[in-house]
Amino acid sequence: MNVGAGAGRFLTFEGIEGVGKTTQVARVASALTARGVAHVVTREPGGTPLAEKIRELVLSPREEALPPVAELLLMFAARGVHLANYIEPNLSAGRWVICDRFTDATYAYQGAGRGMNMADIGRLESLVQGPRRPDLTLVLDVPVAVGLARSARRDLGKTRDRFERERADFFERVRDGYLGRARAEPERIAVIDATRSVDDVAAAIVQVLESRSWIS
Repeated sequence: MNVGAGAGRFLTFEGIEGVGKTTQVARVASALTARGVAHVVTREPGGTPLAEKIRELVLSPREEALPPVAELLLMFAARGVHLANYIEPNLSAGRWVICDRFTDATYAYQGAGRGMNMADIGRLESLVQGPRRPDLTLVLDVPVAVGLARSARRDLGKTRDRFERERADFFERVRDGYLGRARAEPERIAVIDATRSVDDVAAAIVQVLESRSWIS
């Protein structure tokens, strides 16, 4: 739901590694700029200086294990900071917020991927977010083998984070988690075939926004 009179649109991008979220977030931002729509771009975990520090705790590989329950709590801790200090103020000011990942990622990665209890995630979602949910979530979807191959090419020579080091079977569960949520909430979540060219994917996303009469 969209909270507050005059609030902006809250648009989130989701998907496994290698689906092209960063590229498509930038494309949507450019499309909004061209139409004179005020907006900001952010990401999760992170988005504010404090939330970025929590992001580093979650993503950085280290010798000491980060148990799944601690990972889940850190995700929501970062989200609480991000919402209060960045997302809500921008929405209330009438700006669109375009976010690279949000709570659907928690259901997919910590829930479907790690096997955390979905009801526990739901309780944390209600506690941290209240009624706030994205107005629209775009799940960029590719087969796991395609996404991981793209990710490997993109990250050649770079240190991979804790999630990027996971095996293919983990990402199969994550992808299934995303697609399951899309089936359960078709009015909020749109699945975009991201195996197509960057231009074709961008056009499909703009078409979704136009179909809702949010832009023209």
